[in-house]
Amino acid sequence: MIKKIILSLLALIFLGAYGFSQSTINQSRQNAITQAIKNASPAVASINVTQVRRYSSPFQRDPWFEYFFPPEFRQREVKGSGSGVVISPDGYVLTNDHVIEYASKIIVTLPGGEEYNADVVGVDNITDLALLKLDGSDFPYVKMGDSEKLIIGEWAVALGNPFGLFDVNQQPTATVGIVSGKDLDFGVQSGKVFQDMIQTDAAINPGNSGGPLVNSEGEVIGINTFIYTGSSGSQGSIGIGFAIPINRARRIAEELKSKGRIEREYYTGLTVQPLDRKTSRYLGIPFNEGVIITQILKNSPATKANLVLRDVIVAVERENVRSSEEIMQIIKIKDLRPGDKVKMRVWRNGRYLNKSLTLGKL
Repeated sequence: MIKKIILSLLALIFLGAYGFSQSTINQSRQNAITQAIKNASPAVASINVTQVRRYSSPFQRDPWFEYFFPPEFRQREVKGSGSGVVISPDGYVLTNDHVIEYASKIIVTLPGGEEYNADVVGVDNITDLALLKLDGSDFPYVKMGDSEKLIIGEWAVALGNPFGLFDVNQQPTATVGIVSGKDLDFGVQSGKVFQDMIQTDAAINPGNSGGPLVNSEGEVIGINTFIYTGSSGSQGSIGIGFAIPINRARRIAEELKSKGRIEREYYTGLTVQPLDRKTSRYLGIPFNEGVIITQILKNSPATKANLVLRDVIVAVERENVRSSEEIMQIIKIKDLRPGDKVKMRVWRNGRYLNKSLTLGKL
């Protein structure tokens, strides 16, 4: 009898310890990363597009023949996919412009399989961002982070639809890494401007474009955009991916929502020409690199910036300039728009001056 009681007590102790151990293990499986994925995933979207592309005959034709008989272009439908993220409860979705470019039809699928026809609110080719709208309300949406406060080495989670895997179980795929770098400038790439980019080693693959990069609190810190593939030409991730910082993406999204487009048309009221040796010698300027002001419109931004004729602009936004095209390129790369200030370094009467010109609305 005593033996049975002892065995029963030992069994209870063993089962209790086993239960405690299982509970502890289950609790240990829950961490900041799993919670971040749980918080952000409901707002991650799969974006499937139908694009109409034009093409001509792949065969080389005689130029003389083409002069009289121009090639005929045909159209065909191409299917593509990417990712997006719902940023508000009324159904606004942020993604990359290149994901929906040339699309004739856009289908957005949310976790669980619910599909929506999406309308394009606006696109910005320069920053490679697009804003879509779903019909409905009370959508799950993400919490925005602050990309100005990123810490190199903090956790980063990429969520999205790589290789169309979202369609398999109607759930986004998660990959984990860290913030490897920030404030990376790539200048103009194929007409797009990639500035202040976030680098991560969280795997980003084809189809991840437009999806969110989130921190350990589940807040969006960037929009996954492109990867570095190296010289091998590999199509997959090698641990170097880049995301548009969410502060910039949010600014673009707000302007697209309110105006449907990004207003970048500006004017300065300046006419300049490259400084050459002959002009430098004639005016007694001890250098011949820069642009000299040859005309200023009345009541223009240039007038209000106290610029005068024969001022020589040697630098804009701390970058040396030698032509008006270089000035425009800097303004484009910096994503400056009407109302923004442009810092200039000017040579006048034997000394350098710092000027600030506010871009005017065209």
